[in-house]
Amino acid sequence: ERPLPLAWLAGPLAEALRTQKGHALLVHGPQGIGQFEMALSLAQSWLCEDLTGGHACGRCASCHLVQARSHPDLLVLLPEALAEALGWTNEETSSDKASKAKPSKELKVEAIRAAVLFAQTTWARGRGKVVLVHPAERMNMISGNTLLKTLEEPPGEARFILSCGAPQDLLPTIRSRCQAVPLALPDPDVPRRWLAGHQVGQPDLLLAAAGGQPLEALAWSKDGLDAVAWTRLPRQVAAGDAGNLATWPLPRLLDALHKLCHDALCVACGAPPRYFPPAALPQKPAAVAALNAWSKELGTTLRHAEHPWSGPLMVESLVLQARKALAPRAN
Repeated sequence: ERPLPLAWLAGPLAEALRTQKGHALLVHGPQGIGQFEMALSLAQSWLCEDLTGGHACGRCASCHLVQARSHPDLLVLLPEALAEALGWTNEETSSDKASKAKPSKELKVEAIRAAVLFAQTTWARGRGKVVLVHPAERMNMISGNTLLKTLEEPPGEARFILSCGAPQDLLPTIRSRCQAVPLALPDPDVPRRWLAGHQVGQPDLLLAAAGGQPLEALAWSKDGLDAVAWTRLPRQVAAGDAGNLATWPLPRLLDALHKLCHDALCVACGAPPRYFPPAALPQKPAAVAALNAWSKELGTTLRHAEHPWSGPLMVESLVLQARKALAPRAN
C-alpha cells in the first residue's frame, strides 16, 4: 500500500525551495513529522529535469529514479538500523545483515568518506549531485569533522541536505555552514485527516498521544497501539496492573510513562493535560514531589534503555514506580 503524501510539508517545501541559496541545508524539527521525507522531496526537486511551479514534477525520468531509490546522482546516508526500515538498503547493509551483526545506529566515518568521494565525481544526468544525511545527529565527532571539511569547501555542483531532530547535537561549525530549514508541528486538522486516510481509529486521540507527530502516531497504530489501550494505560498502571505492557518495546513504554508523568504533574498543578484525555487520568491528584521523583527515575532508566534488561521484571518495576507516584496525595 502506497503511503499518502505528507500534505503538511507542502508549504515548508515550497518556502525552502524559494529561499534556499547555499549548497547545504539543515532540515530540523520534532521527530515524527517528516524530516526525512522533506529532505528527500528537496533532493528530488533539485534533481528534477522538468521543474513545475518550482518543485519536482514527479513525472520525469529523474523523479522516477529518485522514487525508485536508484538515482545515480543521489546518495542517501542512513544508519544501518534505519536503512532497511526506510527502504534504502545497500551492499554494506546487506553484508551486515548476512553476517548477523547488530545494525549500527551511527553514521560511520567510512560512509561519510564515501559520500565525500561521491560528491566529487561528475554527475550522470546534468543536474548536479545531492547527498542526503539522516539523521545527521547520528554522526560521531570523527564523522562530523570529515563532513565539515567538505561543507567548508564544497565540490562543484554538489549539494548537501542534513536532516535531524536534534540540531543541538551537531557540531556548531556544521550548523553554521548550513541554511536552516525549521519544521514545526503541523496544525492538527491536516494530519488528523491523513491518519484517518490510513485507517487509524480515533486519530485525534492518537495524534495527541504522539505529541502532535503524525508519523509517530501512524507507527504506533501499525504496531497495534490503539486509542483504547492508550486511554486505559493511566488507570492500569495506577492500579499496579502490568497487563500486556511486557509486549511493548521498552523505549515506547518509557515514552508513554514520561507522558503520563507529565500529564499527572499538569493535573496536580491545575493545568490541562497534553497527551491523555482528562477523563483517562486518575481523578485524585498525586503529590508533586512524588511525580518529580518518578520523572527522575524514568530519565535514569531511559538513558540505559538499550541495556539487555529482563523484560517482564523491568516492566513490573516500572509499573510499581508508577503506582507509587500516582497514589493520591494526602489532603
